[in-house]
Amino acid sequence: MARKKNETNRVDEMLDELLADCQSPEDILGESGLLKQLSKRLIERALAGELNHHLKVEKAVEFDQSASENLPRGNSRNGYSKKTVQSNHGEMDLAIPRDRNGEFEPVLVPKHQRRLAGLDEKILLLYARGLSTRDISAQLEELYGVNVSPALISEVTDSVSDEVKVWQVRPLEEVYPILYLDALYVNIKVSGRVSKRAVYVVLGINREGNKELLGLWIGEAEAEGAKFWLKVLTDLKNRGLKDILIACCDGLVGFPQAIETLYPKTQVQLCIVHLIRNCLRYVPWKDAKAVAADLKPIYQAVTLEQAEAALDAFAAKWDHLYPAISQIWIRHWENIIPIFEYPMDIRKVIYTTNAIESLNRSLRKVIKTKAVFPDEESVFKLIYLAMNNIAKRWNRPIQNWKAALSHFAILFPGRFNF
Repeated sequence: MARKKNETNRVDEMLDELLADCQSPEDILGESGLLKQLSKRLIERALAGELNHHLKVEKAVEFDQSASENLPRGNSRNGYSKKTVQSNHGEMDLAIPRDRNGEFEPVLVPKHQRRLAGLDEKILLLYARGLSTRDISAQLEELYGVNVSPALISEVTDSVSDEVKVWQVRPLEEVYPILYLDALYVNIKVSGRVSKRAVYVVLGINREGNKELLGLWIGEAEAEGAKFWLKVLTDLKNRGLKDILIACCDGLVGFPQAIETLYPKTQVQLCIVHLIRNCLRYVPWKDAKAVAADLKPIYQAVTLEQAEAALDAFAAKWDHLYPAISQIWIRHWENIIPIFEYPMDIRKVIYTTNAIESLNRSLRKVIKTKAVFPDEESVFKLIYLAMNNIAKRWNRPIQNWKAALSHFAILFPGRFNF
């Protein structure tokens, strides 16, 4: 402990000496400031240490294999080569040590690399927030004094494409108690024409109650049916997903038929939030608040019988003005009523789909900055990076998860071990 304290004191003394001549923030953080100079010296010393290690290892090999006549001998230092790299502190001119045989391969600043570790991560983080390549270039120059071209930024972001492909086919857990499905809409250039496409998002809640984005699929906007959803669900099954207890969705065309084919035991629950939103499309602003209030007794009913009575009361009051609303509820009633098997706090876990609503709200903030995507790959790339950024906040199970598990154990006996 005393030794560690002495080392800390020595470091503090050295820092005090270095800071003695610094009179302004520019002297520390500026283009020729102390921080940049220290970074440069530290990197160059580390590179020198790498070369020393390389030469020592080589000498040891020569000693152990002294009988080999073909082994190159006599390697040594051979001066320095100048290299300009881009870093978090702006452009930096480094002296890279060389060896006489040309065998030295630096690890800290590899050959042909023009950016120090950390800069690519910042580029990807800015891209994940929806900034264009030109915006990122301007931001980096303004914040760090780094001149990075939009073309180079595109190369950095394109490097994620292989990672996305691996992510799309990664193995899944065998059981996800809840699956949420929803769609985002983007404009993609297809064969020279701009086409509106739907990006379907599948979010799973695993056994621990944590959120996990299972995959992304792109299809025709508002035109997918059972065949499309059968393809999506087959993909999930091939990746190891054997069972789903509850699938929450927004009245997706063909989805109930597709899920019954591959997951016949899965309970399909229509998202109440989306249902109400769709109903209010038929209502002018002056009546919207009253209609929404009168829909509450339906989905907040304690029992199925009370819900049916509340729906009849709603129809009696509003059908003369907005007959389409009660018909929507009647048409989807089979996929609405599963919620009445659960107490109120558990229903909030299932039907409000706050989990995917929150995710999509965050994703929309990102994709709205792109008027038109050049291709599908660019859509996957941006949403994947944005999702990774959003997932950093997923550090706890969803609300009321333990209570939900208790009810699942009773309602779905033997489906998975809690």
